[in-house]
Amino acid sequence: MTSLLHTVRATADRSRSDSDRPPGRLASVLRVARYARWLAWPTYFLLLWHFTDEYGLPYANDLVFCWLMGALAAACVHSGSWFGWVKVLRDWVPVMAAVWAYSLLRGYGAHTPWKVHYAPQLAFDKMAGFGQVWTVRLQHWLYTPGHPHWYDYLCTVVYMSHFFAVFIVMAVLWKRRHDRFTRLVALYLALTFAAFATYLLYPADPPWLTAQNGHLPQLTRVVSDVLTNSGMPRAGSIFENGSRFDNDVAAMPSLHASYPMLLALFFWPKAGKKTRVLLALYPMAMAFTLVYGAEHFVIDIIMGWLYTAAIYFSLTRWLDRRAELRAERRLAGEPRGRLGALVGVARRG
Repeated sequence: MTSLLHTVRATADRSRSDSDRPPGRLASVLRVARYARWLAWPTYFLLLWHFTDEYGLPYANDLVFCWLMGALAAACVHSGSWFGWVKVLRDWVPVMAAVWAYSLLRGYGAHTPWKVHYAPQLAFDKMAGFGQVWTVRLQHWLYTPGHPHWYDYLCTVVYMSHFFAVFIVMAVLWKRRHDRFTRLVALYLALTFAAFATYLLYPADPPWLTAQNGHLPQLTRVVSDVLTNSGMPRAGSIFENGSRFDNDVAAMPSLHASYPMLLALFFWPKAGKKTRVLLALYPMAMAFTLVYGAEHFVIDIIMGWLYTAAIYFSLTRWLDRRAELRAERRLAGEPRGRLGALVGVARRG
Protein backbone atom coordinates (compact mmCIF):
# COMPACT_ATOMS: atom_id res chain seq x y z
CA MET A 1 0.00 0.00 0.00
CA THR A 2 2.81 2.37 0.91
CA SER A 3 4.67 1.64 -2.31
CA LEU A 4 1.46 2.30 -4.25
CA LEU A 5 1.08 5.72 -2.58
CA HIS A 6 4.71 6.58 -3.42
CA THR A 7 4.09 5.60 -7.01
CA VAL A 8 0.96 7.77 -7.22
CA ARG A 9 2.78 10.74 -5.65
CA ALA A 10 5.75 10.39 -7.99
CA THR A 11 3.43 10.24 -10.97
CA ALA A 12 1.56 13.33 -9.75
CA ASP A 13 4.80 15.23 -9.16
CA ARG A 14 6.02 14.31 -12.63
CA SER A 15 2.79 15.42 -14.24
CA ARG A 16 2.86 18.68 -12.23
CA SER A 17 6.44 19.43 -13.30
CA ASP A 18 5.54 18.63 -16.90
CA SER A 19 2.58 20.99 -16.71
CA ASP A 20 4.84 23.71 -15.30
CA ARG A 21 7.13 23.49 -18.30
CA PRO A 22 6.15 25.75 -21.20
CA PRO A 23 5.02 23.99 -24.37
CA GLY A 24 7.61 23.47 -27.08
CA ARG A 25 6.29 26.32 -29.24
CA LEU A 26 6.26 28.77 -26.32
CA ALA A 27 9.80 27.77 -25.40
CA SER A 28 10.90 28.48 -28.97
CA VAL A 29 9.24 31.89 -28.89
CA LEU A 30 10.94 32.76 -25.62
CA ARG A 31 14.28 31.64 -27.00
CA VAL A 32 13.83 33.79 -30.13
CA ALA A 33 12.82 36.73 -27.95
CA ARG A 34 15.95 36.31 -25.87
CA TYR A 35 18.11 36.27 -29.00
CA ALA A 36 16.29 39.33 -30.34
CA ARG A 37 17.14 41.25 -27.18
CA TRP A 38 20.79 40.33 -27.56
CA LEU A 39 20.88 41.17 -31.27
CA ALA A 40 18.87 44.41 -31.25
CA TRP A 41 21.80 46.82 -30.91
CA PRO A 42 24.34 44.83 -32.98
CA THR A 43 21.80 44.61 -35.82
CA TYR A 44 21.09 48.34 -35.65
CA PHE A 45 24.77 49.33 -35.72
CA LEU A 46 25.52 46.83 -38.50
CA LEU A 47 22.76 48.34 -40.66
CA LEU A 48 23.93 51.88 -39.86
CA TRP A 49 27.52 50.98 -40.74
CA HIS A 50 26.40 49.42 -44.04
CA PHE A 51 24.28 52.47 -44.91
CA THR A 52 27.10 54.89 -44.08
CA ASP A 53 29.60 52.85 -46.06
CA GLU A 54 27.27 52.71 -49.06
CA TYR A 55 25.66 56.17 -49.07
CA GLY A 56 27.66 58.29 -46.62
CA LEU A 57 26.40 59.96 -43.47
CA PRO A 58 22.60 60.24 -43.21
CA TYR A 59 22.14 63.98 -43.67
CA ALA A 60 18.52 64.55 -44.68
CA ASN A 61 16.03 65.22 -41.89
CA ASP A 62 13.89 62.24 -42.83
CA LEU A 63 16.91 59.90 -42.76
CA VAL A 64 18.12 61.28 -39.45
CA PHE A 65 14.66 60.70 -37.96
CA CYS A 66 14.40 57.19 -39.40
CA TRP A 67 17.73 56.14 -37.90
CA LEU A 68 16.86 57.81 -34.62
CA MET A 69 13.53 55.98 -34.51
CA GLY A 70 15.39 52.77 -35.31
CA ALA A 71 17.70 53.37 -32.35
CA LEU A 72 14.73 53.92 -30.05
CA ALA A 73 13.04 50.76 -31.35
CA ALA A 74 16.26 48.81 -30.76
CA ALA A 75 16.43 50.19 -27.23
CA CYS A 76 12.84 49.07 -26.61
CA VAL A 77 13.51 45.54 -27.89
CA HIS A 78 16.75 45.30 -25.91
CA SER A 79 14.94 46.31 -22.71
CA GLY A 80 12.21 43.73 -23.29
CA SER A 81 9.47 46.18 -24.29
CA TRP A 82 8.28 44.32 -27.38
CA PHE A 83 5.58 46.81 -28.32
CA GLY A 84 7.73 49.86 -27.60
CA TRP A 85 8.15 50.40 -31.35
CA VAL A 86 4.44 51.27 -31.49
CA LYS A 87 5.08 54.12 -29.06
CA VAL A 88 8.08 55.16 -31.17
CA LEU A 89 5.86 55.47 -34.23
CA ARG A 90 3.10 57.20 -32.28
CA ASP A 91 5.39 59.88 -30.83
CA TRP A 92 7.99 60.36 -33.55
CA VAL A 93 6.21 60.04 -36.90
CA PRO A 94 4.20 63.27 -36.31
CA VAL A 95 7.42 65.08 -35.38
CA MET A 96 9.18 63.74 -38.46
CA ALA A 97 6.25 64.76 -40.67
CA ALA A 98 6.23 68.29 -39.25
CA VAL A 99 9.99 68.74 -39.73
CA TRP A 100 9.87 67.31 -43.23
CA ALA A 101 6.99 69.66 -44.10
CA TYR A 102 9.04 72.57 -42.77
CA SER A 103 12.01 71.54 -44.92
CA LEU A 104 9.78 71.37 -47.98
CA LEU A 105 8.11 74.72 -47.28
CA ARG A 106 11.47 76.29 -46.48
CA GLY A 107 12.67 75.45 -49.98
CA TYR A 108 9.57 76.95 -51.54
CA GLY A 109 10.07 80.01 -49.35
CA ALA A 110 13.12 80.89 -51.46
CA HIS A 111 10.67 82.03 -54.14
CA THR A 112 9.03 84.68 -51.96
CA PRO A 113 7.87 87.79 -53.88
CA TRP A 114 9.39 90.10 -51.29
CA LYS A 115 12.66 91.93 -51.78
CA VAL A 116 15.73 90.19 -50.36
CA HIS A 117 17.39 92.27 -47.63
CA TYR A 118 21.04 92.71 -46.82
CA ALA A 119 21.56 96.43 -46.07
CA PRO A 120 19.97 96.55 -42.57
CA GLN A 121 21.98 93.54 -41.38
CA LEU A 122 25.14 94.98 -42.92
CA ALA A 123 24.59 98.36 -41.25
CA PHE A 124 23.98 96.78 -37.83
CA ASP A 125 27.05 94.55 -38.09
CA LYS A 126 29.24 97.48 -39.12
CA MET A 127 28.00 99.37 -36.08
CA ALA A 128 28.60 96.34 -33.83
CA GLY A 129 32.07 95.89 -35.36
CA PHE A 130 33.01 99.57 -34.98
CA GLY A 131 33.05 100.19 -38.72
CA GLN A 132 33.92 96.71 -39.97
CA VAL A 133 31.82 93.56 -40.26
CA TRP A 134 32.92 90.96 -37.72
CA THR A 135 32.93 88.16 -40.28
CA VAL A 136 35.47 90.01 -42.44
CA ARG A 137 37.62 90.80 -39.41
CA LEU A 138 37.60 87.27 -38.01
CA GLN A 139 38.42 85.62 -41.33
CA HIS A 140 41.26 88.11 -41.85
CA TRP A 141 42.67 87.22 -38.43
CA LEU A 142 42.07 83.48 -38.27
CA TYR A 143 41.32 81.89 -41.64
CA THR A 144 43.91 80.42 -44.04
CA PRO A 145 42.30 79.40 -47.36
CA GLY A 146 42.81 75.71 -48.11
CA HIS A 147 44.67 75.05 -44.85
CA PRO A 148 42.21 74.49 -41.99
CA HIS A 149 43.44 75.01 -38.45
CA TRP A 150 42.39 72.99 -35.40
CA TYR A 151 39.79 75.60 -34.47
CA ASP A 152 38.28 75.34 -37.97
CA TYR A 153 37.63 71.65 -37.35
CA LEU A 154 36.18 72.48 -33.95
CA CYS A 155 33.87 75.05 -35.53
CA THR A 156 32.80 72.44 -38.06
CA VAL A 157 31.82 70.02 -35.29
CA VAL A 158 29.86 72.77 -33.53
CA TYR A 159 28.10 73.74 -36.75
CA MET A 160 27.19 70.16 -37.66
CA SER A 161 25.76 69.53 -34.20
CA HIS A 162 22.82 71.69 -35.25
CA PHE A 163 21.47 68.80 -37.30
CA PHE A 164 21.62 66.19 -34.52
CA ALA A 165 21.84 67.71 -31.04
CA VAL A 166 18.18 68.63 -30.52
CA PHE A 167 16.96 65.29 -31.85
CA ILE A 168 19.35 63.29 -29.67
CA VAL A 169 18.20 65.26 -26.62
CA MET A 170 14.59 64.55 -27.61
CA ALA A 171 15.37 60.84 -27.85
CA VAL A 172 16.92 60.77 -24.37
CA LEU A 173 13.93 62.62 -22.92
CA TRP A 174 11.54 60.27 -24.72
CA LYS A 175 13.11 57.33 -22.90
CA ARG A 176 13.48 58.97 -19.49
CA ARG A 177 11.06 61.90 -19.14
CA HIS A 178 8.21 61.65 -21.62
CA ASP A 179 6.46 64.73 -20.23
CA ARG A 180 9.61 66.79 -20.86
CA PHE A 181 9.88 65.27 -24.33
CA THR A 182 6.45 66.51 -25.38
CA ARG A 183 7.21 69.99 -24.06
CA LEU A 184 10.53 70.24 -25.89
CA VAL A 185 8.87 69.07 -29.10
CA ALA A 186 6.21 71.77 -28.73
CA LEU A 187 8.86 74.45 -28.20
CA TYR A 188 10.97 73.17 -31.08
CA LEU A 189 8.09 73.16 -33.56
CA ALA A 190 6.79 76.57 -32.46
CA LEU A 191 10.24 78.11 -32.84
CA THR A 192 10.86 76.44 -36.19
CA PHE A 193 7.61 77.56 -37.80
CA ALA A 194 7.89 81.07 -36.35
CA ALA A 195 11.26 81.35 -38.07
CA PHE A 196 9.78 79.99 -41.30
CA ALA A 197 7.07 82.66 -41.27
CA THR A 198 9.78 85.30 -40.94
CA TYR A 199 11.75 83.81 -43.83
CA LEU A 200 8.69 84.29 -46.03
CA LEU A 201 8.10 87.90 -44.97
CA TYR A 202 11.71 89.01 -44.58
CA PRO A 203 14.09 87.11 -46.89
CA ALA A 204 17.65 87.99 -45.91
CA ASP A 205 21.08 87.31 -47.41
CA PRO A 206 23.77 85.69 -45.23
CA PRO A 207 27.28 87.20 -45.27
CA TRP A 208 28.70 84.77 -47.84
CA LEU A 209 25.92 85.60 -50.30
CA THR A 210 26.24 89.32 -49.57
CA ALA A 211 29.93 89.01 -50.45
CA GLN A 212 29.12 87.14 -53.67
CA ASN A 213 26.85 90.03 -54.67
CA GLY A 214 29.71 92.48 -54.19
CA HIS A 215 28.59 94.20 -51.00
CA LEU A 216 31.40 92.74 -48.85
CA PRO A 217 34.98 91.63 -49.46
CA GLN A 218 35.46 88.02 -50.51
CA LEU A 219 34.39 85.58 -47.81
CA THR A 220 34.67 81.80 -47.48
CA ARG A 221 32.16 79.41 -46.00
CA VAL A 222 34.65 77.95 -43.56
CA VAL A 223 32.69 74.82 -42.67
CA SER A 224 32.19 73.91 -46.32
CA ASP A 225 35.88 74.45 -46.99
CA VAL A 226 36.86 72.25 -44.03
CA LEU A 227 34.55 69.45 -45.16
CA THR A 228 35.91 69.60 -48.69
CA ASN A 229 39.53 69.52 -47.53
CA SER A 230 38.79 66.69 -45.10
CA GLY A 231 37.84 64.36 -47.95
CA MET A 232 34.17 64.22 -46.96
CA PRO A 233 32.43 66.18 -49.74
CA ARG A 234 29.16 64.29 -49.15
CA ALA A 235 29.01 65.79 -45.69
CA GLY A 236 28.70 69.17 -47.35
CA SER A 237 25.15 68.20 -48.24
CA ILE A 238 24.28 68.76 -44.61
CA PHE A 239 24.77 72.41 -45.44
CA GLU A 240 21.33 72.33 -46.99
CA ASN A 241 19.94 72.27 -43.44
CA GLY A 242 19.43 68.56 -43.56
CA SER A 243 17.27 68.70 -46.65
CA ARG A 244 17.57 68.82 -50.42
CA PHE A 245 15.17 71.78 -50.31
CA ASP A 246 17.45 74.76 -49.79
CA ASN A 247 16.74 78.43 -49.14
CA ASP A 248 19.81 80.63 -49.20
CA VAL A 249 17.87 83.67 -47.99
CA ALA A 250 16.56 82.01 -44.80
CA ALA A 251 19.03 83.82 -42.55
CA MET A 252 16.94 86.02 -40.24
CA PRO A 253 16.48 84.72 -37.55
CA SER A 254 19.22 82.11 -37.29
CA LEU A 255 17.84 78.72 -36.28
CA HIS A 256 21.43 77.55 -35.87
CA ALA A 257 21.68 80.06 -33.04
CA SER A 258 18.13 79.45 -31.80
CA TYR A 259 18.31 75.73 -31.04
CA PRO A 260 21.34 75.89 -28.70
CA MET A 261 19.67 78.75 -26.85
CA LEU A 262 16.45 76.74 -26.63
CA LEU A 263 18.33 73.85 -25.01
CA ALA A 264 20.02 76.26 -22.61
CA LEU A 265 16.71 77.84 -21.52
CA PHE A 266 14.96 74.47 -21.35
CA PHE A 267 17.47 72.79 -19.03
CA TRP A 268 18.79 75.82 -17.12
CA PRO A 269 16.30 75.87 -14.20
CA LYS A 270 17.17 72.33 -13.02
CA ALA A 271 20.79 72.14 -14.18
CA GLY A 272 23.80 72.03 -11.87
CA LYS A 273 26.73 74.43 -12.05
CA LYS A 274 28.85 72.32 -14.40
CA THR A 275 25.92 71.65 -16.70
CA ARG A 276 25.09 75.34 -16.79
CA VAL A 277 28.61 76.10 -17.97
CA LEU A 278 28.09 73.75 -20.92
CA LEU A 279 24.63 75.16 -21.58
CA ALA A 280 26.10 78.66 -21.74
CA LEU A 281 29.14 77.69 -23.84
CA TYR A 282 27.16 75.91 -26.57
CA PRO A 283 25.21 78.99 -27.79
CA MET A 284 28.37 81.10 -27.59
CA ALA A 285 30.40 78.57 -29.58
CA MET A 286 27.66 78.32 -32.20
CA ALA A 287 27.42 82.12 -32.46
CA PHE A 288 31.18 82.43 -33.02
CA THR A 289 31.08 79.64 -35.62
CA LEU A 290 28.24 81.26 -37.55
CA VAL A 291 29.87 84.69 -37.68
CA TYR A 292 33.40 83.45 -38.36
CA GLY A 293 32.16 80.94 -40.95
CA ALA A 294 30.19 83.62 -42.89
CA GLU A 295 26.90 81.80 -42.31
CA HIS A 296 25.11 84.58 -40.40
CA PHE A 297 25.37 88.22 -39.46
CA VAL A 298 25.51 89.14 -35.78
CA ILE A 299 21.98 90.56 -35.97
CA ASP A 300 20.69 87.20 -37.30
CA ILE A 301 22.00 85.52 -34.17
CA ILE A 302 20.59 88.16 -31.83
CA MET A 303 17.18 87.86 -33.49
CA GLY A 304 17.38 84.07 -33.19
CA TRP A 305 18.00 84.39 -29.46
CA LEU A 306 15.14 86.89 -29.08
CA TYR A 307 12.74 84.60 -30.96
CA THR A 308 13.80 81.72 -28.73
CA ALA A 309 13.31 83.67 -25.52
CA ALA A 310 9.91 85.00 -26.61
CA ILE A 311 8.59 81.58 -27.63
CA TYR A 312 10.12 79.76 -24.67
CA PHE A 313 8.71 82.04 -21.97
CA SER A 314 5.30 82.59 -23.58
CA LEU A 315 4.68 78.96 -24.52
CA THR A 316 6.07 77.63 -21.24
CA ARG A 317 3.79 79.93 -19.31
CA TRP A 318 0.78 78.80 -21.34
CA LEU A 319 1.66 75.10 -20.95
CA ASP A 320 2.21 75.54 -17.21
CA ARG A 321 -1.16 77.23 -16.90
CA ARG A 322 -2.85 74.39 -18.79
CA ALA A 323 -1.20 71.85 -16.50
CA GLU A 324 -2.38 73.78 -13.43
CA LEU A 325 -5.96 73.90 -14.74
CA ARG A 326 -5.95 70.16 -15.43
CA ALA A 327 -4.64 69.52 -11.91
CA GLU A 328 -7.32 71.77 -10.43
CA ARG A 329 -10.04 69.97 -12.38
CA ARG A 330 -8.78 66.60 -11.16
CA LEU A 331 -8.71 67.80 -7.56
CA ALA A 332 -12.16 69.34 -7.90
CA GLY A 333 -13.54 66.14 -9.41
CA GLU A 334 -12.22 63.78 -6.73
CA PRO A 335 -14.61 64.76 -3.88
CA ARG A 336 -17.60 64.54 -6.20
CA GLY A 337 -16.50 61.13 -7.39
CA ARG A 338 -16.04 59.83 -3.84
CA LEU A 339 -19.36 61.33 -2.71
CA GLY A 340 -21.14 59.71 -5.66
CA ALA A 341 -19.61 56.36 -4.79
CA LEU A 342 -20.73 56.68 -1.16
CA VAL A 343 -24.25 57.61 -2.23
CA GLY A 344 -24.37 54.61 -4.55
CA VAL A 345 -23.27 52.28 -1.76
CA ALA A 346 -25.89 53.77 0.57
CA ARG A 347 -28.62 53.28 -2.01
CA ARG A 348 -27.62 49.68 -2.63
CA GLY A 349 -27.62 49.11 1.15
